[in-house]
Amino acid sequence: MSPPSDFSESSGFPDSGEMFHTRKTIYSVSELTSKIKNLVEDSFPFVWIRGEISNFRMPSSGHCYFTLKDESAQIAAVMFRAQNRQIKFVPEDGLSIIGLGRLSVYEPRGSYQIILEYLEPAGVGALQIAFERLKRRLADEGYFDVRRKKPIPYLPGKISVITSPTGAVVHDIITVISRRFPNVRLEIVPVKVQGTGAEDDIVAALSLVNARADSDVIILARGGGSLEDLQAFNSEAVAMAIFSSRIPVISAVGHETDVTIADFMADLRAPTPSAAAEMAVPEKSDLLRRHRALEQSLLNGFQRHFEKSNQNINDLKNRLVDPRRKTQELWLRVDDFSSRLTRLTALCVRRDKERLGEFMRRLTSNSPRALVQKMKLKLDVNKYNLATNTTIIMRRMRSIAGESTIKLESLNPLAILRRGYSVTRSLPDRRVVSHPGQVSLDQQVEILLADGQLVCKVQGKTHHGQEIV
Repeated sequence: MSPPSDFSESSGFPDSGEMFHTRKTIYSVSELTSKIKNLVEDSFPFVWIRGEISNFRMPSSGHCYFTLKDESAQIAAVMFRAQNRQIKFVPEDGLSIIGLGRLSVYEPRGSYQIILEYLEPAGVGALQIAFERLKRRLADEGYFDVRRKKPIPYLPGKISVITSPTGAVVHDIITVISRRFPNVRLEIVPVKVQGTGAEDDIVAALSLVNARADSDVIILARGGGSLEDLQAFNSEAVAMAIFSSRIPVISAVGHETDVTIADFMADLRAPTPSAAAEMAVPEKSDLLRRHRALEQSLLNGFQRHFEKSNQNINDLKNRLVDPRRKTQELWLRVDDFSSRLTRLTALCVRRDKERLGEFMRRLTSNSPRALVQKMKLKLDVNKYNLATNTTIIMRRMRSIAGESTIKLESLNPLAILRRGYSVTRSLPDRRVVSHPGQVSLDQQVEILLADGQLVCKVQGKTHHGQEIV
């Protein structure tokens, strides 16, 4: 195969002379990117792709941005908000998916990406994942808590059955209820139980029955089927409608092995529609037998009560005492209490008199006039003692003051100066001079005398008789 005419044989690149002399087509970055965008989008309008999600993020706009990767490559992926609402699971990092989308080039960054229109988990059904995620979320939020369940009435006056009007389910429920308790009113609320619109029908039926408020219990029923067939009973809207119902709800969806979100949310779950009918109403014949047994037990109880009451009356009648004897006993007790009261009163009066006499004697001995006389005598003694002690103290203090005056006079520096002594201070710092080394020759000194001071100049210095220069 011969090389192209515009490439040199030696290097594989266009010859330099030809490169600069042949006619060139020059693209701007925008033009080149636009051509690549058109080429990619025209070549791959829609493609199926498999990969693992990483770097998943969802900003406030509601669009999903993530990367799809496998062992050796990766591609940026986008899924807009309108498509996000249609997926039945929550994408997350590490989840393998299969998606349908179209390739596109994002011109501002010059990168290519895939815009996904459809997304499903790889290897696992989307409905099953959606079921498990909704079940886990509702359980975590406490909607399946037993304490939130409403009790089922023992004998309802009216039962509303929400189900398809055709098929074996409604026939089985009517047959079982009619057999067990024919007097119960039964209302059939027809709805679609699968396919488009089934979810809205069930929610509307639950709202209608609660708005009428004339039913005692609701049976939500349908026959068995695949996960897709039971999808309406696995929806969050139906689950919330069951939870919001003021009337207790019995769920009877599918066969015994089928489990739906409605079963977990209902106040009671029945394995089959026929079992739901049996749970809703008791057996009338059993109630009649129990009624007759209770009636007979009540009659026997009344009979025993009357017999026991008559026996008690007879026993009380025999134990009843003659009123006259009882009155005499009471008179004797009254006389006894009267005599005891008289004796106690006299004793209390005597004791009070004795205490009063004692108080009078003590009051006389503590007469205010006698106390005043005692206090006057005590006051005179205290005045005498105060005057004597004051005189002694004054004499002692005068003696101490004289001694202190003599000591102070002997220690007074002026007295020492008057005896001919003087104090020499160096100038200008006015420090007391006690040694010749503290002043220098020709330095002025101040000599303090008893009646003045002298300012002199040092002409010479000696220390222990030796002259100091």
